[in-house]
Amino acid sequence: MARGQLRIYLGAAPGVGKTYTMLEEAHRRAERGTDIVVGYVETHGRRHTAAMLDGLEIVPRRTLEYRGSGFEELDLDAVLARRPRVAVVDELAHTNIPGSRNAKRWEDVRDLLDAGIDVLSTVNVQHLESLNDVVREITGTTQRETVPDEVVRAAEQVELVDMTPEALRRRMAHGNVYAPEKIDAALGNYFRSGNLTALRELALLWLADKVDDQLDDYRAEHRIDEPWETRERVVVALTGGPEGATLIRRAARIAARTRGADLMAVHVARSDGLAGADPAHLARQRVLAESLGGTYHEVIGADVPEALLAFARGTNATQIVLGASRRGRLAQLLSPGVGVTTTARSGAIDVHLVAHERAAAGRRGARVPAALSRRRRALGWTLAALGLPVLTLILHVVPDLSLTNDILIFLVAVVGVALAGGMFPALVAAVFGSLLLNWFFTPPTHTFTIAEVDNLLALGVFLLVAAAVSAVVDLAARRTRQAAQASADAQTLATVAGSVLRGARPLEALLERMRETFALASVTLLERVPGASWRVVASVGDPPCGTPGESDAEVAADETLTIALRGRRLAAGDRRVVEAFAAQAALALRQERLADEAATARPLAAADRMRTALLAAVSHDLRTPLASAKAAVTSLRSPDVAFDETDRAELLATADESLDRLAGLVANLLDMSRLQAGALGMTPVVLGLEEVVPRALDELGERARSVTVHIPTDLAAVRADPGLLERVLVNVIGNALRFSPPSAPPVITGSALGSTVELRVIDHGPGVAEELWDGMFQPFQRLGDRDNESGVGLGLALSRGLAEAMGGGLRPEATPGGGLTMVLTLPGALA
Repeated sequence: MARGQLRIYLGAAPGVGKTYTMLEEAHRRAERGTDIVVGYVETHGRRHTAAMLDGLEIVPRRTLEYRGSGFEELDLDAVLARRPRVAVVDELAHTNIPGSRNAKRWEDVRDLLDAGIDVLSTVNVQHLESLNDVVREITGTTQRETVPDEVVRAAEQVELVDMTPEALRRRMAHGNVYAPEKIDAALGNYFRSGNLTALRELALLWLADKVDDQLDDYRAEHRIDEPWETRERVVVALTGGPEGATLIRRAARIAARTRGADLMAVHVARSDGLAGADPAHLARQRVLAESLGGTYHEVIGADVPEALLAFARGTNATQIVLGASRRGRLAQLLSPGVGVTTTARSGAIDVHLVAHERAAAGRRGARVPAALSRRRRALGWTLAALGLPVLTLILHVVPDLSLTNDILIFLVAVVGVALAGGMFPALVAAVFGSLLLNWFFTPPTHTFTIAEVDNLLALGVFLLVAAAVSAVVDLAARRTRQAAQASADAQTLATVAGSVLRGARPLEALLERMRETFALASVTLLERVPGASWRVVASVGDPPCGTPGESDAEVAADETLTIALRGRRLAAGDRRVVEAFAAQAALALRQERLADEAATARPLAAADRMRTALLAAVSHDLRTPLASAKAAVTSLRSPDVAFDETDRAELLATADESLDRLAGLVANLLDMSRLQAGALGMTPVVLGLEEVVPRALDELGERARSVTVHIPTDLAAVRADPGLLERVLVNVIGNALRFSPPSAPPVITGSALGSTVELRVIDHGPGVAEELWDGMFQPFQRLGDRDNESGVGLGLALSRGLAEAMGGGLRPEATPGGGLTMVLTLPGALA
């Protein structure tokens, strides 16, 4: 059976019309004769959306009981039994009521697809799992219901349903999205123009990424290697040299001129690991590329131009930025170089060669380090100067040796010189040896004339082989030295990375590792302060340096930071690794400062979220009882209507109940604000639970008379504030009463556990899924957010805060047989 296909309508924000658009598609398919049914559509009371259901077959929903109320959900079994060609299932991110076949609606959709049924569904961008944190930062609202990104990405079709912020706000103002009493609060909070613009951009960017994935899959499936210029992507190639910053800035300007272009910095590392890239330069250039909105990549390849072009084609790049060659003119004549080769092979990709101050001169003055030590080179010159004459004398003494044997013996001698002293002594030995062979052993002897062509060829081959062997030996020695240096550097940097990762303060750990590695007395990170001299940012060892001039060596970390080293001078070979240390120190400092800024901003962000949540909650919950009380009092004062005693009593009762409710809400808000500010007054005394529980039940009134209380008479007393403890019990027992069925009222039990006392409030209602327990204690959250009649959602949050302030706690447990048990823990009087 073929799997069904999923089509998702992605909404940039609630109210943009994704459900309406989905139903339009359902009507189009129905008119074409497709067997289509509506499994679940949420109209949210919008008459235009509800009208679109006319003419479509609707599978009846399934009703589930939860917390004493009935809720309608998708009847998955009924849709599977009906087996339509297409099913319409709204709100993909919805969390099903406990007792459903699946926990999430997207899992229901997965079952329909597995059964071969095509599905039309909807989801808003704020419900995508990867964007959940971003949306919370933008809007201040946490989305409890999310759907994994891969579920939406796996859809065969994703269609964006979009609307400008101004148009959406007009729709809301006209009452086409929310009920009139919710419009003002929505427009002033979640649906602000800035929020809607940000959500719209998130949706466009997320969908663009999916389109890119689809395009990459299509090109791979059809083996299309040439880039398609659907979107500008600028690749800048970095060699690890100092010119990289210039190239990145030039590439960023090229990308900026093409709005929406991607900037990608790439470094091609040699596969043998012996490339001359400077890790300090690469680290700084990575930070620069990322600060300009780009990304940094590293690839490995023996052929640099081919690896660079493979990366560019793989990312569908349209432009490559390269630096002009740093090699001299002679080297460029002998080999075209990376830039010329890349340009010749680039095909449809534009290549920019950028001039910089080090072009064609960057390596001219650079001194290439010798492959062998000075002692070994001296030995090679000695062998070339003395060994070959001695060998000539010996061969004169030995009789009956042919010219071929003489040449082979001289070749062995030249190889020995190459092994001992490297290429240049060996080349001199090869030329000197060829002259000796010609004078003493090639007929006619004692003259440089060669009579036979074979002898001339033999001497020429000897000279070429000797030169080739000398070059190979020298190259092998140079590579061995480079490999040893690279291995040592890599080991040092790996040790640094490990110590930084394990350290609580990465910057100090890195500086300490630098001090130990290079046997220094002190290492100081200095920062240039505008208008002043230098400021010590961090230091290890003694004594620290106040300025770079006080140090034995200094290394620049970036434009404003410098590492000052005291204790010894740096060797030339160590400086490259120290520069890598310095670059990492700059990154560590940047991360520490970002962490400090985040820590400073976190309480402000929390306060802002609390303020936003408070405004959203109280906009309705405080206004409703106030409006009821005002309406009752206004009616009583009205001279136009004569009320009898029954009506007057009912209106007065309404006003009294509304004002009591308002007083309770205000009291909770004030207590929560005092609790969070640490200014809540508390006077703990020794008291018995048998004293406080009855008072809490009396405050709850008539509805609490059905509660069963089992508190042992010998239960230990507790230490708590009587008023605060009563508030906790009123909130917790009130919740239990609200969700308990009439046939099974709550039960209160008390028990001692070590030095603490536990009071359990047990209800046999619908219970709460364990993964939702933490959400119950979030301020301004009503589980399920299905009604606005249950207060501002502070009861359990306030109760837990008050319990913890008294040295106890409040936690949920599952009631055996179904329901929820709230366990209040208090310190015993003797604790």
